[in-house]
Amino acid sequence: MQLDVKKIADHADMIINGYAFTKNAEQIRVLNLNCLNHAAVIYNEKIIETNMDDIENAIVLDYYKNNKTFMEE
Repeated sequence: MQLDVKKIADHADMIINGYAFTKNAEQIRVLNLNCLNHAAVIYNEKIIETNMDDIENAIVLDYYKNNKTFMEE
């Protein structure tokens, strides 16, 4: 199965520097649109699931924390 990058980007609540952030109930799903096998789940401002390395996790979490107000309804 191949992911549809355009569809993911269109449905994302926020995109920062190639990372799509999508709100899913209490969690935020993050996908690196440039490397589709890099993903993470954020809950309570902490990464609870990921296959990214520590540096990429820190970058994604910083992007989220610094811009989460843009995701609020």
